[in-house]
Amino acid sequence: MKKLVIIFVLAGMAAAAIWYYTRPEPIAVRLHTIERGTVRSTVSNTRVGTVEACERAQMSPAAPGQVAALNVSEGDRVPAGHVLLEIWNDDRKADLRLAEAEATAAHSRAADVCATAAGAKREADRLQKLRARKLVSEEALDTAVTESDSRRAACEAGIAATRVSAASIEVAREALERTFLRAPFDGVIAEIDVRLGEYLTPSPPGIATLPAIDIINPDCIYVTAPIDEVDAPAINTGMSACVTLDAFRDQRCGAVVRRIAPYVLELEKQARTVEIEVEIVNAEDALGLLPGYSADIEVLIEARDQVLRVPTEAVFDSNKLLVYDPLSTQVAAREIEIGISNWQFTEVVAGIEVGEVVVLSTGRAGVADGAVVVAEDAGD
Repeated sequence: MKKLVIIFVLAGMAAAAIWYYTRPEPIAVRLHTIERGTVRSTVSNTRVGTVEACERAQMSPAAPGQVAALNVSEGDRVPAGHVLLEIWNDDRKADLRLAEAEATAAHSRAADVCATAAGAKREADRLQKLRARKLVSEEALDTAVTESDSRRAACEAGIAATRVSAASIEVAREALERTFLRAPFDGVIAEIDVRLGEYLTPSPPGIATLPAIDIINPDCIYVTAPIDEVDAPAINTGMSACVTLDAFRDQRCGAVVRRIAPYVLELEKQARTVEIEVEIVNAEDALGLLPGYSADIEVLIEARDQVLRVPTEAVFDSNKLLVYDPLSTQVAAREIEIGISNWQFTEVVAGIEVGEVVVLSTGRAGVADGAVVVAEDAGD
């Protein structure tokens, strides 16, 4: 009997030794404890977006000619209407002076003939009264009336000539104005592609040429980005949005959707998108942003506070989690009911409780239902 007990003990020790030396090595994983918090349902762009200025103009003068004055440098801030450059225009200034002189002469001639017409009218009226008293002949009265009518017509012609002269001044002034390039809005000079003394020629119809001056308004910034056609119907103008840029670490959430394109882009047949614009309305969020930066957007569709949530990376097969048992150090697959989600967190409607622990490293080799795991921060 004693020998039998010894045999059983030895067999148990051997089995324990075999299990110990053949047991699977625990897999180091990242773990997360379930808690309550806020989950936001968001939509993001499918391809990188671009920071744009609300106002930007790439301009060249309307008239060809040699650059006689270049009044700005790159980086200058200018008010609306400021003359950026001027084409040689001495001939057009002379045309304007000539038109103004001719207008002055036309006004003088009109004043002269109208004064004469007024005198002829008074003479005809005087003879009319004398004829009523039969003190002058019918022939004299007729001559005076004809003269008055003729002078009145000459006066009207003179007044019309002054209007023609005024129009000539406007034509000359507009021709002169075409030689100036003015800022269309308050802005900053982004780029100048012309030098003093160079000859500029406006772009022929249908042929684009480099603009002489590029001006932007950096005080109004927005991001344009493509959204997948499947996600676009959930977006409305006025929705809150966040902007993330490669050039900056922090996410900027002081933005709103200002425009949704009324058509679908077909640049890629397999990934059709809708272009949307997100304006950065918070002045602090707009600081440091320059047109041309690459940017990503995240539009807030819905937000729920104090709900059960898990990191989205913990969810696999659409609705499953690997739940960790601290006693056995094993994980077990469990189905859950999912609510709203984003790239960071997913709402859990049912299937798990606060305080339970789930595996985040679901894609790691060997991590599956029944696997023995250990937290990465627990050491070897």
